[in-house]
Amino acid sequence: MTLIRSISGIRGTIGGTPGEGLTPLDTVRYTAAFGTLIKQRSNSAAPRIVLGRDARMSGPMVRDLVVGTLTGLGFDVIDLGLATTPTVEMAVPGEKAQGGIILTASHNPAQWNALKLLNEHGEFISAEDGAEVLRIAEADRYEFAPVEKLGSVRSVTGWTRKHIEAILGLDLVDVEAIKRARFRVVVDAVNSIGGTTVPALLSALGVLEVIEIHCTPNGQFPHNPEPLPEHLKDLCTTVVEHKAHLGIAVDPDVDRLALVCDDGSLFGEEYTLVACADHVLAHRPGDTVSNLSSTRALNDIAERHGRKRHASAVGEVNVVNLMKQVHAPIGGEGNGGVILSELHYGRDALAGIALFLTLLAKSGKTSLELRRSYPDYFISKNKIELQPGMDVQGIVDGMQEKYRSQPHSTVDGLRIEFGNTWVHLRRSNTEPIIRVYAEAPSMVQADELAHRILSELAQVAGLATA
Repeated sequence: MTLIRSISGIRGTIGGTPGEGLTPLDTVRYTAAFGTLIKQRSNSAAPRIVLGRDARMSGPMVRDLVVGTLTGLGFDVIDLGLATTPTVEMAVPGEKAQGGIILTASHNPAQWNALKLLNEHGEFISAEDGAEVLRIAEADRYEFAPVEKLGSVRSVTGWTRKHIEAILGLDLVDVEAIKRARFRVVVDAVNSIGGTTVPALLSALGVLEVIEIHCTPNGQFPHNPEPLPEHLKDLCTTVVEHKAHLGIAVDPDVDRLALVCDDGSLFGEEYTLVACADHVLAHRPGDTVSNLSSTRALNDIAERHGRKRHASAVGEVNVVNLMKQVHAPIGGEGNGGVILSELHYGRDALAGIALFLTLLAKSGKTSLELRRSYPDYFISKNKIELQPGMDVQGIVDGMQEKYRSQPHSTVDGLRIEFGNTWVHLRRSNTEPIIRVYAEAPSMVQADELAHRILSELAQVAGLATA
């Protein structure tokens, strides 16, 4: 059993002992703590919170606990039911709510669930607010409403349609060009909410044919839901079988987007943002932002447009904060997360799909040809599992001392530069692991660098690689 409290929300495995997993008691405790924070900040007599969830099996149970807790605090709950993370993010300000909660563990397997916490702007709460939620929970410092002031719950439909309409209304999205291209697209939505929203978007964009695999939103994940190469074999095979122009994979809450080229090869999760930024920077002023673990190909594309790429710490809230500082029209993360600031400040696979299809249609290229037009870099993504009580900072400090003569950054964990290659090691916000990413001009070089660092980490910490 695992329970992780971080700026990414409260995430854990379902069941087990309170405090060691996302049990009903933990769900109520952290929901009450978040609700208490929102009530302290709100001047409303009946504050509102928007609620949505992905299709994982534990969703209805967690939803009932969250709704009961919030109405017990006196909140009016606007329940969107099954909804993507970016849809909930747009609905919070759209419903004039004081906050939002998304019930999703994103890319984590089926035994996980989480409370993703949003402020009144529909953006992830700050690290400071997250720390305050944890302090309130630790002190059990909440006060529930008397019977005459209990809150209410209202089911609201239509926000998926509003989300899609907002995307179609962007001048960066050319529906007519997409219709003329007569695209045939395969979708793998890992049997979650993307199974309905992605085909609906593609239909609205005028895609000629949509082939659906794993698109029944029943939470029965047919493979590991993280959209990594080893999990997308069905999608790659189906693209070739149907002679499709493109394959699309999203994670359970539809904030990450991975693409497959027409020959069944991977476009590359890192290159989702690269391609979308290429399109946006051609039509909007300003620089772009990604985190320290993202490909340097984004630097190259920004330079093609006479712009810069700014690097933030890992975590969507950190990317968003830097985007606001530098007024970036587009940013995101190398995990397939695309943030289009004029739509909303959150990773949005639906927006990414529309931007990419517009670029693909207007380029006159196949998806494989488009991918080959970008510089090649390869990232080796690895991890080391942490044991309880492990001194993570001590491990990182030991590696920093070992490479003190190399150019390095400690903005977020430790990133070390080796000429045209780099390695980034940092503790995950969502799993009990140290992530080790290495990038180089070839996969062989990237793997060699990563494995060397993994071996050295294991020596410093006495850990097993995973």
